Amino acid sequence: MTGLYLVLAILILATAFGLWYRANNGRMRTTDMHTAGADEHGGETLDAQTIGVALGTRATLVQFSSAFCQPCRATRQILGEVSGMVEGVAHVDIDAEANLELVRALDIRRTPTVLVLDSAGRIRKRASGLPRKADVIAALGDLD
Repeated sequence: MTGLYLVLAILILATAFGLWYRANNGRMRTTDMHTAGADEHGGETLDAQTIGVALGTRATLVQFSSAFCQPCRATRQILGEVSGMVEGVAHVDIDAEANLELVRALDIRRTPTVLVLDSAGRIRKRASGLPRKADVIAALGDLD
C-alpha cells in the first residue's frame, strides 16, 4: 500500500511541474534587472554595438539561440513576422554559444530567450522558451 501512495505522490508532483512549466514557457515577463550596467531606471541597457545591429526606433527584439535548438527556429520566424508587421521594430538573432560573455552578463539560462528592448535599449520584457506571437505584440504595445 505504501508503494501505491508513493507512485500517486510522484504522479501528482510530475503533473504539477508539467502544468507549471507549460504555463511559464515562453511567457513574457517584465524585467527588473539589477546587474552590472544597469542604468538609472533600474534596467539593463544594450546598445547597437553590443547586439550588432541598429536599435529599432520603437523597439528591438533580441533573440538568443543556439545551433541545434528547434524552438529557436520557430521563435526566429515569429519575431521576424512581428518586426515586419510593426513599424520601427528591429529583430536580431544572437548566437548564444558565440557570445558567452553577453549571455552570462544577461543571465541567459536557456535558448531561445527573447529580450524586448525599448527605443533607448533598456530591457523591458523577457521570455524564456517559445513565445506566442500575440504575447510579443502585446509586449510591444506595453512599451507605449
